[in-house]
Amino acid sequence: QVQLVESGGGLVQAGDSLRLSCTASGRTFSRYTMGWFRQAPGKEREFVATITSTGGRTYYADSVKGRFAISGDNAKNTVYLHLNSLKPEDTAVYYCAADTRPDIFHSVRYYSASSSYDYWGQGTQVTVSS
Repeated sequence: QVQLVESGGGLVQAGDSLRLSCTASGRTFSRYTMGWFRQAPGKEREFVATITSTGGRTYYADSVKGRFAISGDNAKNTVYLHLNSLKPEDTAVYYCAADTRPDIFHSVRYYSASSSYDYWGQGTQVTVSS
């Protein structure tokens, strides 16, 4: 069983930055592919970014590419999502997710699907005012 705990959300203005953190329980964090998803009110959950356990490859949704950055710290069992140049449309609950199965160089389509992840955090709210 893996527990994921997110933190770092809040209310900011357009153009501001935030750093979200997700800390995982377990002793094999370095073997997890970690992803961030978000869900805005009335919308479906959508992929934001992922960092793979194999090679630390990163993938981003087009809507956040160039503004957000995902990184991991295996010593702290933590993955971060750096949110820069925030826009009101980035307002959502942000969820951390873990794929604990062995990474075998899946496709981007795999990493961006919520069904590929088997553990989820409770979410942290990010609100961006205009």
